[in-house]
Amino acid sequence: MTPDETARAAGAAMYAGDLASQRLGIEITEIGPGRATAAMRVTETMTNGHKVAHGGYVFLLADTAFAFACNSYGANTLAAGAEISFVEPARLGDELIAVAVERVRYGRSGLYDVTVRRSPGGPVVAEFRGRSRTVAGSLLEPQTDNGASP
Repeated sequence: MTPDETARAAGAAMYAGDLASQRLGIEITEIGPGRATAAMRVTETMTNGHKVAHGGYVFLLADTAFAFACNSYGANTLAAGAEISFVEPARLGDELIAVAVERVRYGRSGLYDVTVRRSPGGPVVAEFRGRSRTVAGSLLEPQTDNGASP
């Protein structure tokens, strides 16, 4: 499998089990080795008392792009930490685009930056930095039952 094929297969496997992203209408519009783009439209239920997108939803979109980028190699990879800076509010109806880019992988760790914009090429809404950690297992291999009870 080429690196791009691996990334697409890993992304498809992840998305199949990602009910949070599915239910919020998040789409993975691009994925490749160490990178991913996710899109989400701000709905009425995502706004807060100030009538802007709740920061938690903006974080969730950025975190989703980050997750798909760091899992694009097929190995199970989790967030070790993340932070976000909100630059400009998003509003009802805005299409948010989160572009995640790998900065460095070292050992089992990685560092990824995500820019969230209002529409492709639009103003920056937030900047996110995520730290990843690769754990046992693969998105591309069947998981075995270790006999443990749920």
